[in-house]
Amino acid sequence: MPTQPEIWLRGPLPGIPALLQPVGHALLQARAELYDALADFPDELLAARPAGVASVGFHLRHLAGVLDRMQTYAQAQPLSAAQLAYLAAEAAGPQATTELMATFGQAVEAMLTTLRTTSESSLPEFRAVGRAGLPSTVIGLLVHAAEHTTRHVGQVLVTARVARAAAHSA
Repeated sequence: MPTQPEIWLRGPLPGIPALLQPVGHALLQARAELYDALADFPDELLAARPAGVASVGFHLRHLAGVLDRMQTYAQAQPLSAAQLAYLAAEAAGPQATTELMATFGQAVEAMLTTLRTTSESSLPEFRAVGRAGLPSTVIGLLVHAAEHTTRHVGQVLVTARVARAAAHSA
């Protein structure tokens, strides 16, 4: 069965401004790779930390949280109490893989909605990040959301493979 090209080679994403297409493509590619890699990932390995690295469960919680926070900052809003509580709990114990994957998928969909509703003219606008109000821009936050997601997805793919191998050899 022929494989499809990577998502960025499948054409423009409907409704997403041209300058934000790479962000959308990266997020969709990350989601597809994660779904493929973790389709049958055992819940009991979510907390595994082979060689002391962050667990698959942490990465999945963190991925969803970062996407949510970057959207909030891009919209020039402070984080809510619920977002701060989620951030504090990202390292918390495991949940079901399917639940964490669904939460990540919802975060990607929410970010795609944000991309569709973001005007290209707003991209260079200043945005403050975090309690310290560190300087960024709308495009800086949206691109960071994509690159941060792809970095963590890469870590998940390796950690999941090593955790499975360690569990099978035990």
